[in-house]
Amino acid sequence: MNNTKTGKLIRQLRTEKKLTQKQLAELIGVSDKAVSKWETGKGYPDISLFSALADVFGTDVRNLLMGNINKNEKENGNMKKLKFYVCKDCGNIITATSEAAISCCGNSLSPLAPRAAEESEMLKIENIDGNLYISSDHPMTKEHYISFVAYTVDSTAMIFKQYPEWNLQVTLPPFRSGRLVWYCNKCGLLYQNIR
Repeated sequence: MNNTKTGKLIRQLRTEKKLTQKQLAELIGVSDKAVSKWETGKGYPDISLFSALADVFGTDVRNLLMGNINKNEKENGNMKKLKFYVCKDCGNIITATSEAAISCCGNSLSPLAPRAAEESEMLKIENIDGNLYISSDHPMTKEHYISFVAYTVDSTAMIFKQYPEWNLQVTLPPFRSGRLVWYCNKCGLLYQNIR
């Protein structure tokens, strides 16, 4: 681990996200002085903070520890950075790997901003016969339901359409770490990381 390399990377990623040192500090629960020390190489984040930093920057802890982003991570086509669009009129699900002008049913759509699921909102993950079985106690009524669940990793994205009449059930082959993303018509776009 190299303080200077990691600090430069934190600064680069923070500025790319258009965050001030204070805003980043508030997101991960530290002082802006701590962020300043990291970025100048005069300090190093506590190991317990790397997961939160990786979530804020949309990267891996491994990249932060090494102090660089590998070439594939920077490419716009990275599935971890997949953008989701949902048409409120017809329920159409559209994805893009980089910035795009998307419209559906005559409406211009903006990419949904995902938020980390709180403990009570997280999907249940069980390992059954080597596969990952995903379920939820989330209401699945016509008024309040999850319309899709997606699993994303570096080069792969899998999307599973859900319907109000179904109980949410998804089976994934065993993968290395990735991210589950789902859309609730009332709660918006949520995610949780699988490690």
